[in-house]
Amino acid sequence: MTLRPGATFELDLHFMCEQVAVYITHIGGYPGRYNQRIRASIYANPPTLFITGHSHILKVMRCKKTGLLHMNPGAIGRHGFHKVRTMLRFEIDGSNIKNLEVIELKR
Repeated sequence: MTLRPGATFELDLHFMCEQVAVYITHIGGYPGRYNQRIRASIYANPPTLFITGHSHILKVMRCKKTGLLHMNPGAIGRHGFHKVRTMLRFEIDGSNIKNLEVIELKR
């Protein structure tokens, strides 16, 4: 995919990847502390995989109320307060999310 300068994206992305319902947003919070803007939709129609960021804190956890898998990849950028640049790599195979890997890069 090639991005053109000035390209914009939806604030919330909902899509299927194989048999996994995915929800991606920037400021979404995490299980037990979802952002007020998205909290009702997360509980009403939970995705299988919820990917969110903003905090720059790497976190992967299950939501006890919904069973969704929450992922925050941390921060891969060169600017910010984080000392280690992090990202996540994983595979989706049918309905399975597997081979999750944390990748760390020096700042």
